[in-house]
Amino acid sequence: MIWLQFLISAAVIVAASMFLARYADAIALRTGLGRMFIGALLLSSVTSLPELLTTIQAFSQGVPNLAAGNLVGSNMFNMALLALADLAGRDRRVLRSGAHRHALTGSLTLMMIALAIFFLVADIDVQVGWVGLDSIVLILAYIGGVRLLQAQSRAVAREQQDEVIPEGVPPLGRAIIGFILAAAVLTVISPVLVSSSSAIAEVTGLGTSFVGLTLVALVTSLPEVVTTTQLVRDGAEDMAVGNLFGSNMFNMFAIGLVDFFYLPGRFLGVIESSFVLVGMIGLIMTALGLIGNLARIERRLWFIEIDALLMLVLYFGGLWLLYVRGITF
Repeated sequence: MIWLQFLISAAVIVAASMFLARYADAIALRTGLGRMFIGALLLSSVTSLPELLTTIQAFSQGVPNLAAGNLVGSNMFNMALLALADLAGRDRRVLRSGAHRHALTGSLTLMMIALAIFFLVADIDVQVGWVGLDSIVLILAYIGGVRLLQAQSRAVAREQQDEVIPEGVPPLGRAIIGFILAAAVLTVISPVLVSSSSAIAEVTGLGTSFVGLTLVALVTSLPEVVTTTQLVRDGAEDMAVGNLFGSNMFNMFAIGLVDFFYLPGRFLGVIESSFVLVGMIGLIMTALGLIGNLARIERRLWFIEIDALLMLVLYFGGLWLLYVRGITF
């Protein structure tokens, strides 16, 4: 029964994520806001919902470190997914798509991750009610970043105002309704998928192991996997890159946001210092992703770009290091 629940919920999420990607692309084209802006803000927020919901659910289970690891560890996977998108792109340079437009998104993402790591190390024990001041700063930093991206999107929209919309793109009204419905399905089904995958990990004896917890973390990233693959296939690499950078940015915002749901006190104050290593690996991988996006040098080893290969090596090397250190997320 658990396996059937897992397979059905996974299939529903895959289908919903494919529709989400297509309708998000239609919204970007119809509104003129641009694929970068919609991918970095709107799409990334929705595809990061499983991580957010899983984090809040972890509080009720009394495992705040698992909650933090889910958000911080997702940064590593998102950047590995960016590298894998290069494989799906084949003849198209996914990491070079719209480089000048993603420079701001990538830079803001680096700032948010660095800020979260700083607060983990500094351990500033100042609270406003039960919410930490550090969490409030993370939220304000995200809001400021969104304002900057909005200003950039207006400039991009003026540059692309004469862009021809391809045939077959849904009307704006239908795209918005479809996007909302797909997002609603993800919101409802994601907890079912996560709970069934956790149950499977327990039944198979992997529940408390590094492998079990890592698999659960990968399951929460399923919407990013599907939407990124779909966007690359549809030729919307610009939105795919923006979605992954934006997801990392949203994850750091979520660390501050979930503090409002952590009633015992300051959320960042109870996270183990060992998670700084997870955050640092995610920070380095995000930096590599930004460098790969900006670099004008095109060098490939067989069919993969060198910078994408380095990101994959760092991801698996980071997993090995975390396994050796006994750190799970």
